[in-house]
Amino acid sequence: MRIVVLVSGTGSNLQAVIDAVKAGELDVEIAAVGADRPGTYGVERSAAAGIPTFVVDFKAYPDRAEWNSALTKAVAAFEPDVVVSSGFMRIVSPEFIDAFNGKYLNTHPALLPAFPGAHGVRDAMAYGVKVTGCTVHWADAGVDTGPIIAQEAVAIEDGDTEETLHERIKVVERRLLVSTLADLAAAQA
Repeated sequence: MRIVVLVSGTGSNLQAVIDAVKAGELDVEIAAVGADRPGTYGVERSAAAGIPTFVVDFKAYPDRAEWNSALTKAVAAFEPDVVVSSGFMRIVSPEFIDAFNGKYLNTHPALLPAFPGAHGVRDAMAYGVKVTGCTVHWADAGVDTGPIIAQEAVAIEDGDTEETLHERIKVVERRLLVSTLADLAAAQA
């Protein structure tokens, strides 16, 4: 199974995928890694691992529609079976999702449908829930919506800050992303 991974930041989930592939634990080909802005550590990680990279800088386009079109073309050039949003902080167009037959996988640091959006961890803590977690789902045209594939709970502990909780969620999220990709690859084989 060929994947293209999209990142906006450090690429910690991406690193878990790279490590699993190198260890022979995950049978996918990371065809490329793309970012929405230059200078992301996720792109640097990928280049260091010998993975092709590309940047479709959001700020370089006059509007979202032109950026989405450029992103679609850049990703399509690598012919992925699945596109993985791994900390990619941009909303893509329905046309982007359709171009890849709805095979746009997203990770989110909350138990969707609760606490969608960019501040899921903060929102969960502010609401006072005792358990949150992470979700892997097929993204659709909404914000953190679409069919859920996998979820795992993470308890909110006394004394947690947004940062400490988010770090614990990321550990689970990395494992869940790798296992979900392994299941998808096995189903495709």
